[in-house]
Amino acid sequence: MAYLYVLAVHIIFVVSWMAGLFYSVRLFIYHTEANDRPELEKQILQREYEKITKRLWNIITIPAMVLTITAGITMIIINPGLLSMPWLHVKLFFVGLLITYHFLCQRIMNQLKNGIFKLSSFQLRLWNELATIILVAIVFTVVLKTAIDWLYGLAGLVIFASVIMLAVKLYKNYRNKKAL
Repeated sequence: MAYLYVLAVHIIFVVSWMAGLFYSVRLFIYHTEANDRPELEKQILQREYEKITKRLWNIITIPAMVLTITAGITMIIINPGLLSMPWLHVKLFFVGLLITYHFLCQRIMNQLKNGIFKLSSFQLRLWNELATIILVAIVFTVVLKTAIDWLYGLAGLVIFASVIMLAVKLYKNYRNKKAL
């Protein structure tokens, strides 16, 4: 019974962590696009985006990540047999990618704070979709659990990623046409 409570907490904080990651990168996009505004407006917007991003990151995103990981470790402590299941190893690989993504987002946030804009708003839109792809991979791994389903899942993930990247590209073209 304790396992189910911890699982519920784990799911709740995964949702919170993902929301923080998604919205943070959206703020990075706005922060970057503020460079195209007149100087005074640019300064005001970038200061505001920096403040909002910092609050979101420190109040929601980081605590949600820590609580997600803590609940995950607690589930393994309660049920150590999980470690013998191959699907968990695949899930942990994707979780490792998500944690890496998290810290790369933190680096982007710090760069923006220091006026370093290495990625365009289009590149940040693609970057934002990477978290979606990792999340989909984690969910399918946990739900499907079998190797043959992973092959179908991997094929589906590649198709899903391709569709997302195409959608981002089409949206960019739409925005460019609308701006003319």
